[in-house]
Amino acid sequence: MAETIETIAPGNVWKIMVSVGDEVAEGDVLFILELMKTEVPHLAPRAGKIAAILIAEGHAVEAGDTAISMI
Repeated sequence: MAETIETIAPGNVWKIMVSVGDEVAEGDVLFILELMKTEVPHLAPRAGKIAAILIAEGHAVEAGDTAISMI
C-alpha cells in the first residue's frame, strides 16, 4: 500500500536524500527543508521503497504538501 510523506511546515527544499526506487529504513532522512535558516529533516515513517518524489531542490513548499510517495 502506498504512503505519502508530507511537508511539516512551509519552507524551501534544501536537499533530497533519496531517489525513486531506493529502499529506505524507518528513520532514514528522505529530504531536508530549510525553515528560517534552520535545517529540518523529514524521516521515513517505516521501511519501504521510494515510489515517487514530488518536490524539487530549491523549490518552495507549503505545510502539508505531498513530497514523497513510498510503497
